[in-house]
Amino acid sequence: MMKLHTSIPSRIQMIFSIFICFLSCNRNDIQTLRNEIVQTDPDFKNWSHYLGDPARTHYSVLDEIDTANVHLLKPVWQYKSGTIDSESRSQIQTNPLIINDILYGITPKNSLFAIEAGSGKFLWQFNPELEDESGLGLSRGVSVWIDNKSQKGRLFYASGYTLFAIDLENGKLIPEFGEQGRIDLRRGLDRDPTTIPMVLTTPGAVYKDLLILGGRTSESPGAAPGHIRAYDVKTGKMEWIFHTIPYPGEFGYDTWPSEAYKSSGGANSWAGMALDEKRGIVYVPTGSAAFDWYGGDRIGDNLFANCLIALDAETGERIWHFQMVKHDLWDRDLPAPPNLFEIERNGKLVPAVAQITKSGHVFVFNRLTGEPLFPLEEKSYPNTPLEGDQAAATQILPLKPMPFARQILKEEDLYAPEQPAFVDDFIDKAQNITPPTVREKLAQVTSAGQFIPIDTRGVILYPGADGGGEWGGAALDPTTGIMYVNSNEMAWIVRMAKLGEKDGKPLSAGETLTQIHCVRCHGGALQGMGEIPALQNIKIKLDTAAIKGVISKGKGAMPAMPNLSEREISQISAFLTGMEENTNSEDHRTENKIKSRYAMVGFGRFKDSRGYPVMKPPWGTLNAIDLNSGEYLWSIPLGHEESLNDPEYPVSGVENYGGPVITAGGILFIAATKDEKFRAFHMRSGELLWETDLPAGGYATPATYEVNGKQYVVIACGGGKMGTKSGATYVSFALP
Repeated sequence: MMKLHTSIPSRIQMIFSIFICFLSCNRNDIQTLRNEIVQTDPDFKNWSHYLGDPARTHYSVLDEIDTANVHLLKPVWQYKSGTIDSESRSQIQTNPLIINDILYGITPKNSLFAIEAGSGKFLWQFNPELEDESGLGLSRGVSVWIDNKSQKGRLFYASGYTLFAIDLENGKLIPEFGEQGRIDLRRGLDRDPTTIPMVLTTPGAVYKDLLILGGRTSESPGAAPGHIRAYDVKTGKMEWIFHTIPYPGEFGYDTWPSEAYKSSGGANSWAGMALDEKRGIVYVPTGSAAFDWYGGDRIGDNLFANCLIALDAETGERIWHFQMVKHDLWDRDLPAPPNLFEIERNGKLVPAVAQITKSGHVFVFNRLTGEPLFPLEEKSYPNTPLEGDQAAATQILPLKPMPFARQILKEEDLYAPEQPAFVDDFIDKAQNITPPTVREKLAQVTSAGQFIPIDTRGVILYPGADGGGEWGGAALDPTTGIMYVNSNEMAWIVRMAKLGEKDGKPLSAGETLTQIHCVRCHGGALQGMGEIPALQNIKIKLDTAAIKGVISKGKGAMPAMPNLSEREISQISAFLTGMEENTNSEDHRTENKIKSRYAMVGFGRFKDSRGYPVMKPPWGTLNAIDLNSGEYLWSIPLGHEESLNDPEYPVSGVENYGGPVITAGGILFIAATKDEKFRAFHMRSGELLWETDLPAGGYATPATYEVNGKQYVVIACGGGKMGTKSGATYVSFALP
C-alpha cells in the first residue's frame, strides 16, 4: 500500500496554497521561462556559492568551451596549495569559490587561501593556528556573505569544530564575529562541549544575514546531536536551532524513546544543504542516528534522521519533511545536498527538489508542499534478528526514476566467481583460514536487496556504504530538468556480533572498545580500508603515548574522540599494542552505560583477491535522467581500471568521489575517478570528448568561471583516496 509520509503545518500550507501560481504554457513557453530564469540569475554565471549556486545545481551559463572545441583545453596554471601528509593520506575535497576574479580554496591542512583566478598568483592565506590541529577533518568549501551597503564580504569556513569569519579582501579574522572571529560549534547543543565530537566539513547556506549550518559527528555511542543552527553573520549569535532529535512537546518526540534527546546522537546534516532564496526555504538532508548498525537504544522511527527537511530559513520552523529511511540500520545517510529546479508537469512548471541517496534512488518532491512527484511504494521488510532491537515494519522507495545503481547481488552477476574472495572479516582473519571463492563467500551471507537487517552471519549492502550516490552530489540542468549523477557500483559485506564476545568467550575491555569505536572505519579485522590505515600492527609505527594522542586528538581526516574517557583510551591503546591486562568487557559496559548489545565486526568492500569488485563491470557509472519524465537518457561507465585487460569490458568504470559540473556549452566536466583523470562528456549523448591526466586524483567537484571574458574550469587534485597518492595542487584549464 502506498502512503504519503510528509507533514505540513496547516498555517504554512494555507500560505503556500495562496502563494502558488503555476504558469500554464506550451512546451516552447516552458523552455523560454526556464532560459529566462537562468539568464537573469547571476549565480549561474559566477561560481560564488558551494556547487555553483544556492540551489546546488552545479550549472553554469558559460559557453565559450563547447562540444566543438573542448578537445583543445590546456592547463593554464597550477597552484600548489601546501604540503601533503602521505602517511595519513591527506586529501582536498574542496569545491572552490570564485568572486570578483579571485579564487578561494582550502589546502590539505585546512588553511584558507586566495589566488588570482586568471593566473593562480598567490594573494593571501589564513592558517587556523588552533591549539589542537591533530584531527581537523576535511573542508569541502566555504560560504560567503556580502554586505549590501558596504559591499564588503566575509568568508565562513571551519577547521575541525571551529568556525571562522574571514575578511574577503585580506584574509584576516573579523573580531566582532563570535569570540575574536571564531565560534566553537560544540557549544549550544545542550551537551558538555568537551566530550562531544563535532566538526564541520561542508559549508552551509547563507540567507539574508543568517548562516545556516549542519555538522559531522561520530557514528558511535557518545555522538553529538545533529541539530541545525542559524547564526547572525555579523555577530555570530545563534538565532535559531532546529532539533533533529526532538525535545519534549516537539513534533517527532514520540518516534524515539523517552528523553532520547538527552543522550542520543547523529541525525546530522553533514552533506550540505540547498536554499530557495526567493521563498526563504532551506532544504536540509540528514544522516542516520548513532549508533549506525544497531538501534536497541533508539527504538522507533527516529525523526528527523534520514530526512529531507524543508525549514523556514528565517525562523527554523519546519514546513515539511520526508523520511527516506525509518530506524536506519544500514548507515543510509542522505549523502549530498538536494537539487532545486523547475519540473514540467502537464504543461506547467512546478518548483521541485530532487534528493539522491546512497542506495542509488532519486526522490523528487514539490518543494513547496513536499508532495512526491513520482509514485512511491511502501513495503514490508524483515525484522532484525538482533536481540533488543526492532526494525521498522515498512520502508518507502520511489518507483520512478529507476535506481541508478544495481540493487541485488546475485550469483549470475559475479565477474570471476572462482577467484579467491578478499575477506574483510574479523573471525576469518583471526582464524587465518583459507579464503573461500567469491561464489562460496556470497553463499555464506545474505544478499536480498535493500533493508535487510544486518545479522551475525553477514549481509550484502548493495550499493555499499559509500553509495550509489555520494557527497559529490548530482548536477541538474535548470534549463531542461535533466539530472546528471555519478555512481559507485560496489557491494560491501557487513556483519554483527554480540558486544564483548568472540567465539562465545568474553573479550577484554580494550578489544570491546575497538569493536565499538574503531571497526567502523578501520575494518572488521582492523586491516585498514582504502586510505584508512590498518591498526593490526600499529605498535610497530607508534608507541602507546602516540596512539593515545591520535585517539584523543585525532589526526588528518580522523576526528578527535573526546567522548572517550582517559581510562577507555588507555584500554584501547593497550589492546592495540598487545599490553592489555585482563579486564572484563562488562566493566566497560557498566561504567559507560553502553546500551548496545552488538558491535559491527565485519565491514568492507567485497572484492576478489586481485582487488577487483566481485560484480561484473561497470564498477562506476555516469547517468543522465530526465526528471520531467523519470526516464534515463543515457548511462555509461565512468573511468577505467587500467590493470584490467578484458576485451569484453574496454571501459570498466571505477569507484569515484566528487561530483560533475555542467555548462550551457553542452559539456559535463568530472574528475572523481581512481584512475586520476579529468574528463569532459557531451551532455546530450554521454560521449567522451576530452580527458587528461591529473597530478593526483581529483576527488572533488570542479568549478567553472570567467575572467576577462575567458572561461576556465578548475579542479582540486588532492588524491589520497582508494589507495592513490596524495596531492596539493589546483589545476585550471582553458582554451588556447
